[in-house]
Amino acid sequence: MVVLKKGRPGFLGFGAEEARVRVTRHRLEEAERASVILATEILEKLLNLMKVPASIQVKEPSSSGEITGRAPIALDISGEDLGILIGRRGNTLSSLQYVLYLMVSHQVKARVLLSMDVEGYRERRYEALKNLALRMAERVRDTGQPVTLEPMPPSERRIIHLALQEHPEVITQSMGEGESRKVTIRRGSD
Repeated sequence: MVVLKKGRPGFLGFGAEEARVRVTRHRLEEAERASVILATEILEKLLNLMKVPASIQVKEPSSSGEITGRAPIALDISGEDLGILIGRRGNTLSSLQYVLYLMVSHQVKARVLLSMDVEGYRERRYEALKNLALRMAERVRDTGQPVTLEPMPPSERRIIHLALQEHPEVITQSMGEGESRKVTIRRGSD
């Protein structure tokens, strides 16, 4: 960052002048590239230690980076028989992603946004949850009876809430504590 013109505070807002600066993004882009390389190397080492033969590709991040204004590092793992990396309902994948996040963030001494997927599992799960939400909303609309879904992690509950936020006849609500939080879908007028 280069200061082109220093600002002045003025008195009670009178005579104040804004500062002008020139910002270059080169260092940020270099740091992001270095984080991608580091994340890939650490994940390769973790997979080798787990004795899981797989390859890692850096892919275009999903739209989740639009929320923060920064795109996360997106890594996709591919190979044969990788169900062990996904685990039940993606729990192992989420845990592995969290461990990778901790390790990379510790190394670069900054918070590094990253996401991991195994053979497109997260996209398939997203679509399945979205379809489930729409089917259950139709059931609630037809029967008038509320439906409570099984316990889900926060990211999956969020998919249900977002899928039905514009639905004109139903509302969603998370209920419960901790690991047992569930989404309830009910009529909007109830």
